[in-house]
Amino acid sequence: MEADMYFKRKAYNKLLEWKKLYSDKYAVLLEGARRVGKSTIAENFAKNEYKSYILIDFSKVTDNILDCFEDIGNLNIFFLRLQAETGITLYEHDSLIIFDEVQLFPKARQAIKHLVSDGRYSYLETGSLISIRKNVKDILIPSEEMKIQVYPMDYEEFCNAAGCSYELLQQIFDCGTAIGQATNRKLMRDLRIYMAVGGMPQAVEAYVNGKNFSEIDMVKRQIISLYEEDFKKIDTSGRISAMYHSIPAQLSKDVKKYRITTAIGKKNNIKTEELLYELIDSKTVLPCYNSTDPRVSLTDTKDFDSYKLYLSDTGLFVTLMFIDRPVTENDIYAKMLSDKLPANLGYLYENLIAQMIAASGRELYYHTWEKNGSTHYYEVDFLTSEGSKLNAFEIKSSGSGKHESIKEFCRKFSQNVNKAYLISQKDVGMEDNLMFKPFYLMPFLIK
Repeated sequence: MEADMYFKRKAYNKLLEWKKLYSDKYAVLLEGARRVGKSTIAENFAKNEYKSYILIDFSKVTDNILDCFEDIGNLNIFFLRLQAETGITLYEHDSLIIFDEVQLFPKARQAIKHLVSDGRYSYLETGSLISIRKNVKDILIPSEEMKIQVYPMDYEEFCNAAGCSYELLQQIFDCGTAIGQATNRKLMRDLRIYMAVGGMPQAVEAYVNGKNFSEIDMVKRQIISLYEEDFKKIDTSGRISAMYHSIPAQLSKDVKKYRITTAIGKKNNIKTEELLYELIDSKTVLPCYNSTDPRVSLTDTKDFDSYKLYLSDTGLFVTLMFIDRPVTENDIYAKMLSDKLPANLGYLYENLIAQMIAASGRELYYHTWEKNGSTHYYEVDFLTSEGSKLNAFEIKSSGSGKHESIKEFCRKFSQNVNKAYLISQKDVGMEDNLMFKPFYLMPFLIK
């Protein structure tokens, strides 16, 4: 049985909404990186919510099934052939047809328009990497297609899978006061486990089954190898892979923006920009754009030439940090869990927060500006919109220090700031108008 079978996922609830409200007019496409659990969610949903389903996995489909798509002019014949080939009976208005890895067979995606308007059955597609864009150059993308993003498991999904009480965190958040050092330490340790394991269902399954961290790390390495193979299919020179690998190192240097040239050494040109978009399209990374003027809307002031890249999964980020070793030993994980790693891990926590914001369905933004009379600059790590105002977030692994940037931001943009947060390992607190919140409460600040 596959990992996700037992894991409760938020995408499932969105599929229920689609079935109830939209499935008669639209197919649904589950979109996301490889191995985030799309196929498992799709099949689990089909089993539970329909009388029967046919799963066509285009990564290992038979020629006979592919032949069915050669002529969909007569749908009666098409459905009879599908049933004959699969041995599965279809029931009008109570059967689901799944096109898994649909990007590998664009013809099926093109057929969606015709199939949906026929109205007999519902259609669910899953798609990931190997640039869907490349494969759809010559086809008409159906407008009869809704998209649902599937992310790695977020902290709530992880807590549900690992048997931790997420409801307790909600209560702590609602309470709004400090919880006390001992409890805060315990909750931080729980969060660091999520940070280390991440949200890839296979890694979570290994953790839930009691595997040690070296074994969990091997699972994550296999996923990274799979991504690398995928990148090579898009660009045989290995540049996309180099861009992916350089993310932890670039974040650790605390630079203002991601530099492609640092990753691949060659001069920036149109071709490398294309590679960047391929990497972003793969959903394996999260772009975070510099907003040039947060007084206006974040989307309208997005600087496409100034951005940071984060990994879409915190667990893969930890593995990638130590990828130069053949395996990341248990003791590295043990040190990380007890907060004893020597390196400044601010950037690891930053990646965690980026993932949490992205999982809430938001784009990522930050803001930098120069200090007067200095070569240094101020930076606010993340910005989110709330109504016509902004919430600003500064991420600090320790919570100590001056918090100069965020205070200056609140002064400069006082008319625009709704709330300012310092997210760290410290308990709930307040300093002037700056609210201190521990990392594990972040999901409640971006609902």
